[in-house]
Amino acid sequence: MSGRSRTAVLLAAVVTFGALLVPSAHAAPKAPRTAVLDAGRLQRTRALLGHDPRLRRALRDLTARADTWLDQGPWTVVDKPRPAPGGDVHEYLSQAPYWWPTTTPTADNPWGCPYVQRDGQRNPEVDSGTDRQDAEKVFGSAYDLALAWYYTGKAAYAEKAGQILRTWFLDPATRMNPDLQHAQFIPCAYDGRAIGIIDFSQSYTSVLDAQAILAAGAPGWSAEDRTAMGRWNADFLDWLKNSDFGKQEGVAANNHGTFYDMQLAALAYATGDTALARRTVLDARAKRIDPQIAADGSQPQELARTRSWHYSTFDLVAYTRLAAIGRHVGVNLWSYRGPDGQSLFKAVGYLLPAATGAAAWPHPEPEFHRYAATDVVHAAADAGDAAAGAAVAKLEAPPGGDLWALRPAAEQLDSIAG
Repeated sequence: MSGRSRTAVLLAAVVTFGALLVPSAHAAPKAPRTAVLDAGRLQRTRALLGHDPRLRRALRDLTARADTWLDQGPWTVVDKPRPAPGGDVHEYLSQAPYWWPTTTPTADNPWGCPYVQRDGQRNPEVDSGTDRQDAEKVFGSAYDLALAWYYTGKAAYAEKAGQILRTWFLDPATRMNPDLQHAQFIPCAYDGRAIGIIDFSQSYTSVLDAQAILAAGAPGWSAEDRTAMGRWNADFLDWLKNSDFGKQEGVAANNHGTFYDMQLAALAYATGDTALARRTVLDARAKRIDPQIAADGSQPQELARTRSWHYSTFDLVAYTRLAAIGRHVGVNLWSYRGPDGQSLFKAVGYLLPAATGAAAWPHPEPEFHRYAATDVVHAAADAGDAAAGAAVAKLEAPPGGDLWALRPAAEQLDSIAG
């Protein structure tokens, strides 16, 4: 075989392999109107998949995650063994994760009340009998499946994502009411708490972006689905803005307040209220960054927790996603400097020695996971921070692989919830 022939055969093999990974150009979905993810970047990444070995490795990790969801679910709030207080099975119910019974349950005291708080110690009761675990599966699966469809064109991914979203949010028999009145209840004490809004605020932007990706032309996600989901999001946004719980969470001084703002801005953008989205991101400068981030980049409210590493990285997940929403509404949150030099870059920089393994984390943390900071360091590097950029090669990949190249939006990567 001549050299020219061998080159032709090799080129054909490369093209064929690329076609297995990426749908043909005429099948490319339109740019999604994502709230956190950068649609233009997604499109560029999709176009490069057939030519970049690093992206192909990340795609294998992503599709492996998506494949595990194909034979799971769908999930619904009506499946829990007992309804939320008031008896409506469509009401979301979760239990406060760090509250524990003080006595052995009896027939007269089935919960073992009263409950006491043990910060950072997760009560295994919260993972059974309520909706929290199922909601997290809905959020994670919809995101993974929608992204997998976007990059591969495989209809089964999109159809499964659509089924999961319709079952949880839209179908009359199984839908969740658009409120969180009974989130993080404490047995025998509170039927729900404002603090429970974080059950959704920490991850619901992934659902918003999954919906936007499916709306870019996915099979199995109809115009009726898009309209109904838009109504659900608008109703949920109204509840967040106007309910007593929403107002309480909005003034929280720690990660709860940051996540509330991030969720509010994302929902506002997704439902067309770009003015509210922009105002929320702008207000976060003096309202959040100034009081929450110290001059050295530490986050004092998060360092006060027994899980100080987890909560320091966790709060920055909210900030980096809020900054990504700001990009869509003309606000560069990364460039902001507070009166004492506070900034998101400094906050990420404070984590770099521990994130790269150069130094131990100098604060209490019973379950340190270096990879918990991986996404927020990626975000700072992408935003132009030189120190973060130099640190990327030293980061620890989270379980399931580093997916930043395919879904450049920070996730909570360690396992603790609450």
